Amino acid sequence: MKKYEQEAVFPRNVDVLVIGGGGVGSSIAFWLKKMARDGLNVAVVEKDPTYKNSSTGMSVGLTQQFSLPESIQMSLFGTEFIRNYRQHFDNNVDLRYTPFGHLTLATEKGAEQLIENSKLQNEMGARNEILIPEKIKSKFPWINTDGIALGCHGLEKEGWFDPFELLMGYKSKAMEFGAHYVDGEAYGFKFREQNDIVIVGGEDVKYKALDKVQIKMANGDLKEIKFAICVIAAGAESGNLGKLANIGNGSGILGLPIPVELRQRHMYSFSIEKTSPALAQPLTIDPSGTFFRRDGIGGQFIAGQLSNGNLPESDFETTIKPTLANRVPALNLPNYESNTYDDNGILGPHPLYHNLYIATGFSGFGIQQTPAIGKAISELIMDGQFRLFDYSRLGFDRFIVDQPIKEAVIV
Repeated sequence: MKKYEQEAVFPRNVDVLVIGGGGVGSSIAFWLKKMARDGLNVAVVEKDPTYKNSSTGMSVGLTQQFSLPESIQMSLFGTEFIRNYRQHFDNNVDLRYTPFGHLTLATEKGAEQLIENSKLQNEMGARNEILIPEKIKSKFPWINTDGIALGCHGLEKEGWFDPFELLMGYKSKAMEFGAHYVDGEAYGFKFREQNDIVIVGGEDVKYKALDKVQIKMANGDLKEIKFAICVIAAGAESGNLGKLANIGNGSGILGLPIPVELRQRHMYSFSIEKTSPALAQPLTIDPSGTFFRRDGIGGQFIAGQLSNGNLPESDFETTIKPTLANRVPALNLPNYESNTYDDNGILGPHPLYHNLYIATGFSGFGIQQTPAIGKAISELIMDGQFRLFDYSRLGFDRFIVDQPIKEAVIV
């Protein structure tokens, strides 16, 4: 009998406690147990085991068309993992990976940035090409290129997949390796004083390390888990969890919150009965931020809007539908997390709590990067440093020195 089939025993003492069992948290549990097996006792706390409110299902797709080296590298690693997922997961997991290029369109204003991005992406191992409007029209004659200066079309390592299946793959394998999943909500932390640690500049301040998390179980029972290391990977709830540890409520470094909040992204499914773009239609991102792709071969499409703010459901009629009708005349016809500081993920240790790590805020493209995020946190915990790639710029320290790292927006 496999470990996850045995009678569940509540894990009161663990080496690593992960708060948040979505794509990021479950990837961390998967990599920790894959690397350490019985050498680490790992538990994951997840308040919504149905994942109906998780950002995991709001994936835009699989692409390397970013401007930051960290994002490109994460996505390249994620692509290889997803393309070869059967080497990592059981046979009952089906990611339904569909290889297809992305097409990012730019106006004259964004053309130079698009060229710079493409150059860096190809240098790092991606494969895409810059297309002038005539080439775009030649490859995709149904696209209206009015107002478009250039396009960047992915030639390989791009496409889309089932994000929920990826999450289930992580979770089932982590549990098979021995990780404990706890259905409950973290509602508080307990601390312990460490007299051997001195806080510079605070003569009368005693250092308090995080020691235990308090959990409200699904049946209402209150329990505690003592941990050596804690990882906050709770998506949009990460900021609130940080406040339970005085992150954002205290003074000095503790006055800086985890700048992640809940935002909305509505994904729309619609069908074209008479005429529709050919099957070769790539996932297309318009300069306005509207994106769309086909869903299967029966004239079904998925569309949405890349945005830094909340969009009402009526936005489909007022913004998305007109854009689709303009860009592709044949198309005339829920929740995610976001880092409010610079819209990039937070990855690494907290600068004050030596036993707290943070992995959150990766927004709409986060699920494709979860293989790299989980491995990176596992490397920090087990080896004390990044090994796959140096993600130090994504650390919490950038908030202290006020050095945001922003993804260049193509318009």
